[in-house]
Amino acid sequence: MKRIYFSTSLAASILACLPIARAQSTFDLNVGFGTAHAGSTGAGINDVSSPNAFDGCSLSAGDPTCLATPSLSGFFMGLGGDIMLRKHFGVGAEANFQPAKTDYGPVQYRQTFYDFNAIVAPISDKRMQLKLEGGIGGARTGFSFTDTACVGTAVCASSTQPIGNATHFQAHAGVGLQIFLKSQFFIRPEFDLHYIPNFTDQFGSNVVPQGMVWVGYSWGGR
Repeated sequence: MKRIYFSTSLAASILACLPIARAQSTFDLNVGFGTAHAGSTGAGINDVSSPNAFDGCSLSAGDPTCLATPSLSGFFMGLGGDIMLRKHFGVGAEANFQPAKTDYGPVQYRQTFYDFNAIVAPISDKRMQLKLEGGIGGARTGFSFTDTACVGTAVCASSTQPIGNATHFQAHAGVGLQIFLKSQFFIRPEFDLHYIPNFTDQFGSNVVPQGMVWVGYSWGGR
């Protein structure tokens, strides 16, 4: 619910700026699809069958109840927008999240990144824009546990309980080439880097590369 609330708030904030953007220059609204990657910490977590459930454990000990923590990968979705206040300068915001949960040892997690950026477009014409972004934001890793209980063989039910969230500050940089396909519609392949201090508490690196393909619509003249 928090992820949905944040995405809705981001969209509302961007749309509220639409009249200003149209009066001054251009406004873009877009959705994205891609992936991000960071290695595993190499640590382990005891599953629920262990007397020390959810405690840390050593994978090298060969304990079958010790489950490895994963690397960060998989499918990400995104929502974002920007306002080019001048032809070559603007501001923007975006949020990227995993729509599906992924196993983290015996529990599950979902990763979200959000950032607010200054934008420089050294190349900007009717057909394309080269956009360089830099800004700050946050990274949120939400954890939950799914338990299944059965009454004999008659019926089984699963319930998911949130465990907690790990939230960190992040610095963000990105470069994307926005190509206008027809009229105001565009596609923008983009490469991003997230620097997240203390992200090694959850994954194997504080630097997270991300690749996204954004599609969207642009209002205003170019």
